[in-house]
Amino acid sequence: MVDDTPELFSTPAPLAARMRPRTLEEFAGQQHLLAPGRALGDAIRRGDVGSAILWGPPGTGKTSLAHLMARYTGRAFIAFSAVTEGVQRVREVIKEAEERRRLGRGTILFCDEIHRFNRAQQDAFLPHVERGTITLVGATTENPSFSLNAALLSRCQVFVLTPLGPPEIEALVRSALGDTDRGLGSLGLQLDDDAIGWLSVQADGDARRALTALEAAAQQAGAGRRITLADTAEAFARRVPRYDQSGEEHFNLLSAYHKSLRGSDPQGALYWMARMLEGGEDPLVLFRRAIAMAAEDVGLADPQALPLAVAAREAFRQLGPPEGYLPLAEMTIYLATAPKSNSVVKALGAALALARDTPAEPVPVHLRNAPTRLMKELGYGAEYRYAHDYPGHFVKQDYLPEPLRGRELYSPGDLGYEKKVAERMAWWKSRSEE
Repeated sequence: MVDDTPELFSTPAPLAARMRPRTLEEFAGQQHLLAPGRALGDAIRRGDVGSAILWGPPGTGKTSLAHLMARYTGRAFIAFSAVTEGVQRVREVIKEAEERRRLGRGTILFCDEIHRFNRAQQDAFLPHVERGTITLVGATTENPSFSLNAALLSRCQVFVLTPLGPPEIEALVRSALGDTDRGLGSLGLQLDDDAIGWLSVQADGDARRALTALEAAAQQAGAGRRITLADTAEAFARRVPRYDQSGEEHFNLLSAYHKSLRGSDPQGALYWMARMLEGGEDPLVLFRRAIAMAAEDVGLADPQALPLAVAAREAFRQLGPPEGYLPLAEMTIYLATAPKSNSVVKALGAALALARDTPAEPVPVHLRNAPTRLMKELGYGAEYRYAHDYPGHFVKQDYLPEPLRGRELYSPGDLGYEKKVAERMAWWKSRSEE
């Protein structure tokens, strides 16, 4: 008996590779780059593209876009991985490109993970990009301003690709299900609408992730079967948030956490906190940022914020995860909902600036210490007034050098505890005027 059931994997290429767009019209997303009237899209349609860096998260179409650049320009497409290949392979590619150029055809050298090349290795591309031997198209998930050297970056246009939205992911999934040529159409599969919706969200804007999960679910279900939400979830396995503890996304999420705290939004602060924890971030990194935020953005509006943040860190060290996440969350909510003031930041900045501008101002004589007889004879400390000897433990006295008297470095805010500070300072000022 011959089994005529269609083979799920009739080609060794995975579904995500088989479904690469063959035209710009098939390309999902990135319309800010490829729509008519946009520089990159119009250049590709004209068949006239220069060296470029494609920067974006995984699964947003960087490799597919490089393939289309080669197809529309009629140039040879040479794939190169900065992870597995080195400068020797670059030399081989350049030699082939020079021969190809003599025959009248150009070469697009696609360097995946170009940020993995160190700066010296990146220099290997420079003379050949300048001479036009190759058109370099680099793909990176890292901020190129940090990971690429300035010389190479100045010779390339940088195009930023963004994660695909759920509607774009859903369209790709439906296309792969119905495509009998490259996709899964010959298998007669049905995918429940709720499964498609779930997959479109869980993919995190990554088309490759979505198509890989779809392929796994189809393999599990078999030809002619119905794929449910449970099947899709099982194939997808545990969703791992996109997070790189040493790359730009680390700093982006940490920045979002801090700014949510400063902006008095506990919902946002808790979300970004959880995103970092789920991504495997060391919780002590969040505590360090929160302690700094307590001094910078809450300050004297709530003097308890800083000791609470420090205490929460110590509680985490004693408890460890997962119980230690509770003081982290408590601290996050407290800081987000505390009154805010940056008066301490301003005061520190003003004081440092004034100290730099007046580095040699002498200490007023009445404020000087007089541990020796000679110093006492010179009048050191003679006119100093001891504040506790006066009503209210305050007496008018100058504490700045004479040229700086009257300068105000600290001005209290009008929220929280600083209201009391402002009242106290106003009372001292009135006593001085009396």
